[in-house]
Amino acid sequence: MSPLGLGRHDSWDGVRAVVAGFGVSGFAAADNLLHLGAHVTALDERSEGPDQRAEKAELLEVLGATIRLGAGATATLPDDVDLVVTSPGWRPDAPLLAQARARGVPIWGEVELAWRLRDPDHDTPWLAVTGTNGKTTTVRLLDAILRAAGLRSVAAGNVGLPLVEAVMDPEPYDVLAVELSSFQLHYTTSMSAQAAAVLNVAEDHLDWYADLAAYAADKGRIYEHVQRACVYNAADPVTEELVREADVVEGARAIGFTLGMPGVGMLGVVEDILADRAFVEERETSAAELCTLADLAVDNPSGPAPHTIQNALAAAALARAYGVSQAAVRDGLRGFRPDGHRIALVAEHDGVAWVDDSKATNPHAALASLLAYDPVVWVAGGLAKGASFDDLVRRVAGRLRGAVLLGRDRDVIAAALARHAPDVPVVLVGTGETSVAEGDQASGDAGPMRDVVAAAAEFARPGDTVLLAPGCASMDQFTDYAARGDAFAAAVRQRLT
Repeated sequence: MSPLGLGRHDSWDGVRAVVAGFGVSGFAAADNLLHLGAHVTALDERSEGPDQRAEKAELLEVLGATIRLGAGATATLPDDVDLVVTSPGWRPDAPLLAQARARGVPIWGEVELAWRLRDPDHDTPWLAVTGTNGKTTTVRLLDAILRAAGLRSVAAGNVGLPLVEAVMDPEPYDVLAVELSSFQLHYTTSMSAQAAAVLNVAEDHLDWYADLAAYAADKGRIYEHVQRACVYNAADPVTEELVREADVVEGARAIGFTLGMPGVGMLGVVEDILADRAFVEERETSAAELCTLADLAVDNPSGPAPHTIQNALAAAALARAYGVSQAAVRDGLRGFRPDGHRIALVAEHDGVAWVDDSKATNPHAALASLLAYDPVVWVAGGLAKGASFDDLVRRVAGRLRGAVLLGRDRDVIAAALARHAPDVPVVLVGTGETSVAEGDQASGDAGPMRDVVAAAAEFARPGDTVLLAPGCASMDQFTDYAARGDAFAAAVRQRLT
């Protein structure tokens, strides 16, 4: 039975769905497809994980699903399949997905499934965000603004609640703040967000994509069928070009954001004020004050970092496109507190600030972080995912007191430093091989970070910032970026106490 055209009020009896990947989004997809009446087979090479997948598998089996977990479970697509719902990390050339395409079986991501399962009686708007960096912070800022306006909102998608769960909630939300990765967008075709933003496009996931153009093209899919506003970064020409190429609903506007003086149809900064010249009637001659730079919650005593301001402007633009008042924007931004491991001040001692930005998992994010401090002792390294560090090092060479590098691809960063900042002293820590066992992360043991912090302390002088901005993924040595940041913070505290 074909699932095309089916929605939440239709019977899915007879639809044979395979859910590829049994993480958070995979479980949500499988659970709700069962609820709709489909026959579900869920497949995953991993049988264990931090998301309690074994317990979830048992629950779904009780509800009638077929669960196949463990080595070889995803090698072959079952017979008689009507639909494959894939988790976002699955590459298009994965054998299971290749078999589905060869048979003509539709392949949806969880986002596509969620869009098709929206309640037609309550057409909840989606305000969607993507970009190489800043997605999570911007979506949480947006959610804070929407809540300040008295709306029932939730952060969903790549952060917060799985989108299928959000749209299937029996009490409809007023609006959804949706974070979307390029992987999620790759498998999305039908979505029509009320407003959408691409914050930036820089090298990332080049181990997944053939080149930067393919990666950017998936980011640009967020603008397809946008109803009211395509929000772009005036400092990133790629984002504006993606807007130009998008097929949008007639009447949708291009709205830029800038750290400079905003032109007509833009949001920007006038002296110390975030100003809106896009969603006011007299925008040719005036602007609306949204908040001041002092309203943005930051740990940096010298003021908000440039990317913090950009994220706030993008969130404000999306909220204003929805119709939120100036006061709600101000109140939401003023009350927001960033997540952990995002430019988080760990300690100050003898004039040296120790800052955890473990969430800076690619060079673009690390660059944004480094530009907020001077002088800097830079702590970096991990899994580079095919990215280059040459442009980053060229731009920050004059700020660096020294660099302490760890992780599998530390030599990639060391080589960039040797080419473009040969006078900056560099220390390589550890073997660079997988070493999760070094230190008990669950108990807060700093593990390999003890040597990193010791080396950084040797470089640091009063007035310096020791900044963990790895520019790399963490999974070579840590379970995730949070564990890496926790280990750094633990090592700093151990040294300073």
